[in-house]
Amino acid sequence: MDKRTKGFTLIELLVVIAIIAVLMAILMPTLNRAREQGRRAACLANLKQLTLAWLMYADENDGRIVNGAAGIDGTIASQGPWWVGKCWHDSYSSGTILDEELQRTAIRAGAMYPYVRDIGPYRCPTGTRGELLTYAAMDSVNGLSRTGTTTTVGGKTVGSRVGRTTTWLRRIDEIVSPGPAYRMVFIDEGWVTPDSYAVHYQQETWWDDAPVRHGDGVNASFADGHVEYWKWRGSGTIKYGKLQQKAHSSNNRAPESAEDIEDLHKLQTATWGRLGY
Repeated sequence: MDKRTKGFTLIELLVVIAIIAVLMAILMPTLNRAREQGRRAACLANLKQLTLAWLMYADENDGRIVNGAAGIDGTIASQGPWWVGKCWHDSYSSGTILDEELQRTAIRAGAMYPYVRDIGPYRCPTGTRGELLTYAAMDSVNGLSRTGTTTTVGGKTVGSRVGRTTTWLRRIDEIVSPGPAYRMVFIDEGWVTPDSYAVHYQQETWWDDAPVRHGDGVNASFADGHVEYWKWRGSGTIKYGKLQQKAHSSNNRAPESAEDIEDLHKLQTATWGRLGY
């Protein structure tokens, strides 16, 4: 009598492995989507926290909006203290990252840190490794002004007015038309960028390309405190946005399709309150 225990044959083992491989191929995309949805939700929560702090700063400073230029230089000191200091390396476009301790110091030195006393909320979970700041203020919220968005009154730079719409904002009470729910404050760029997020006002071209994050879209916050995820519609928007991590295009890239134009108009309107052309 043969007392040897019968084991699996090689064919049976191969069949089991093949079944496991098929199941993994089916389940992995679902698991990846679930993980990305969790990261997107965490990013939106960070933006929510930062924007509520942004509103608190204005409330405690007679309605003045914090400087959104992120430590670019000393020429705009009249705009008030930066929301964060300089977290970007001078050679950022070649991929060089500022030392993390210097980034922590820059964040802690910012005007927003007394309201968000934790380094974590300044970074999206899917941001560039080693960079502690992935969010940028928009040009329009007391960041770097762009052509046609400002004027000089009594020797002071203020936002231009078109009807009831103020383009470049210095104060919360200037957000009248469209209302706070339609004016973008922060955007998730996914990496440390100098100054504020650059958007043309008077021409139908991109300046900074669209950040492509969280499944071909982007997270952003608005002046009433709410946050949104936008799914980009244009293939050109997505193509060039993916190419421009750690760099930017020529600053005057024209949209390539009707969907690309729609994406650009949506971002320009949310930034400046209207199109300037």
